[in-house]
Amino acid sequence: MSQFAARREKLRRQIKKQGLDALLVTNFINVTYLTGFTGDDSYLLVLGEGEVVISDPRYTTQLEEECPGMEASIRPPGVGMIERIGQVASRAKVGKLGIEGSSMTVGTRDEIAAALPKTELVSTANLVEELRLIKDKDEIAEIRRAVWFAERAFGILKASLRPERTEKEVADELENNIRLFGGKGCSFPSIVAVGARAALPHARPTAQKIGADDFVLVDWGANGGQYMSDLTRVLVTGKIPPKLERIYRVVLSAQEQAIAAIAPGKTCHEIDEVARTVIAKAGFAKNFGHGLGHGIGLEIHEGPRLAAGQHRKLEPGMVVTVEPGIYLPGWGGVRIEDDILVTKSGHEVLTSVSKTWEDAIVS
Repeated sequence: MSQFAARREKLRRQIKKQGLDALLVTNFINVTYLTGFTGDDSYLLVLGEGEVVISDPRYTTQLEEECPGMEASIRPPGVGMIERIGQVASRAKVGKLGIEGSSMTVGTRDEIAAALPKTELVSTANLVEELRLIKDKDEIAEIRRAVWFAERAFGILKASLRPERTEKEVADELENNIRLFGGKGCSFPSIVAVGARAALPHARPTAQKIGADDFVLVDWGANGGQYMSDLTRVLVTGKIPPKLERIYRVVLSAQEQAIAAIAPGKTCHEIDEVARTVIAKAGFAKNFGHGLGHGIGLEIHEGPRLAAGQHRKLEPGMVVTVEPGIYLPGWGGVRIEDDILVTKSGHEVLTSVSKTWEDAIVS
């Protein structure tokens, strides 16, 4: 049984538990996870026995190549997706159809209801996303690959960083380096923030020059093809401000202690609290305003969330970021981020870019 067939079987068991005849998967990321199909504009109907990909002629050959042996219903020109869904579901005699309530629009739901007047539509919450929380060995290998692309790209960037380069030029160079090494591109728009702009957790690169201040925050990741990586480092590019060193060491300590605490059975809240306590004791509680981390996989932000109030227990196979930060408006910010795999005995740090204070100094 392929990894995709195994995932569909797990989903089928959840569909049965929900008392449904079938689930219509409309989130394209979830379709990819369950089939290996990398196109879009295609849905997957998962039945009690078997499944059908509903697509259009653009993807006929791609479906044959990526999903050999899987039944496909290719809608001809003039037949819309909703109409085709109605035809396929009616032919399968689906009486109770689950829909992905967390991602489907109300408009699409109403159109499907109109096309299937004798079928009961039931909104479901994150059935596929729950499966995606635990990565299998192939997914972990893909994430490792995405980490490799990101780290190699950053290595070149760090070695060639110049004060006259702008934030945007550095961000563009990161993406170019990732592509040169064989990656698909960045897993999200890179954040390159100089000095005071580093106080913006989601700063957008501008024409600000690297040499305009003494440090720069770089948050980047690679899309290795389908799976993502996510890292953050702060580099000292000018004189060494004592305040920066102090805050850097607090953030690094918070991150290292939180990573050390990661193990199966620990809750996401507990891990977040470890880092938050270190930062609070240093007097910066109000300056750490976001969660400690998030899951990565087919998407750059997915479950689980390492944050206050999140009581989900960690399990082997989960991959999360750990990224505490301290942000001081008008001065700047420090965030350090790595990707962590939860293992049966504890955890493994997948990323290896040095984060010591000494190695942060490139001036």
